[in-house]
Amino acid sequence: MFATPALIYAVDSAVGGAAGGFLSGPVGQMLPFLAIPVLFYFLMIRPQQQRARQHAATIAAVRRGDTVVMSNGMIGKVVRVEDTELGVEIAQNVTVKVVKSMISEVRARGEPAAANDAKS
Repeated sequence: MFATPALIYAVDSAVGGAAGGFLSGPVGQMLPFLAIPVLFYFLMIRPQQQRARQHAATIAAVRRGDTVVMSNGMIGKVVRVEDTELGVEIAQNVTVKVVKSMISEVRARGEPAAANDAKS
């Protein structure tokens, strides 16, 4: 009753239909498919890479006297640092060897003690 051909043509051209708007062409139809990888990169991939880079820098900076949390939840104090392993004291006079990549966080940075000092 109210849908005249002029009204239909006006609405169609306003939303980009028969008049040939930018979003009605092949570029406009491909735009969502092109935007999804960009969104994935900025929302998922890039933050994960930044966290991994920061974690690697933290592990590389571990030194004697630091308190660390291992991936299994144990907390200990670093007593020896090697290339790929750490000596971590988890109890008094109990030292375990830990692979550096298994350190999940460094909680407290301690001052390195001399090798000959007695422990308190």
